Amino acid sequence: MNNPWIEAMRLRTLPVSVAGVAAGTGCAIFHHGFSLIPMLICLLFAVVAQIASNFANEYYDFKNGLDRKGREGFRRGVTEGDISPQKMKRATFTLLILDALLGCSLIYYGGWWLIAVGVAVVLFALGYSTGPYPLSHHGLGDVAVVIFFGFVPVIFTEYVQTGIWHLNSVTICSSLAVGLMAANVLIVNNYRDRDDDAAVGKRTTVVIFGRRAMASVYLLNGLLAVLAMATAGSKAPVWTVIGWFGYVFCHFLLWQGLRDHHGTALNKVLKFTSILMCAASIYLLLILAIWREL
Repeated sequence: MNNPWIEAMRLRTLPVSVAGVAAGTGCAIFHHGFSLIPMLICLLFAVVAQIASNFANEYYDFKNGLDRKGREGFRRGVTEGDISPQKMKRATFTLLILDALLGCSLIYYGGWWLIAVGVAVVLFALGYSTGPYPLSHHGLGDVAVVIFFGFVPVIFTEYVQTGIWHLNSVTICSSLAVGLMAANVLIVNNYRDRDDDAAVGKRTTVVIFGRRAMASVYLLNGLLAVLAMATAGSKAPVWTVIGWFGYVFCHFLLWQGLRDHHGTALNKVLKFTSILMCAASIYLLLILAIWREL
């Protein structure tokens, strides 16, 4: 059996955090503002925040009776008895505190008002799974993911490196693309867990709209994302679209895998959706870095 703490981190999905920082760094380079130290801080902050959110999801779903033993998907260490609820809760808030301290170091690069951004990220990490209106339980998880895994990391990673707001088509299109690809990772996760979620009253978008509709959304999200990335990198030579055709080809294969598989077999689709997102963001970074603004 795998280490339950490693399983709780959900390593297959962590490339999602890397993708936002990669795209934001590409935007910074495009606008002649790359800075290594704040970029690395943003990367570490994003990964730790995602792990904390995953821990919180596991703890609060168990606490609220939304997890059952033997459910589909990743093994839930708390539900299966591998990790005590108290230890998971302690780990969640320890990571959030450490991440908050790490985020404070970005004040040097972006100003005191970044504290508000950090607070919003912490609230999202918790509010996704708990609070008076948990986002993941009411079909709002997808929208929140677009914002906090797309627009927030891309825009603010760029800002702390350049010190200037560049809310133009390059930054906005990059943010939208990353957000839509991140939403697809969540769609696969909820697609796999649809029956378990429905049984306990957890209303994800897949529970609300059904598997067929959300498979179509998955396909559309990927196509819109590649269109946004191509727009962001429009200054690059025409031949660079070969990479985007490669993305579309892989995306179609994953879409077929989503429709054709069920249960734990979808973990592979989840992993490669996350990897494809990260690869596309790194490709966008390279395009923006090489054919940057004159």
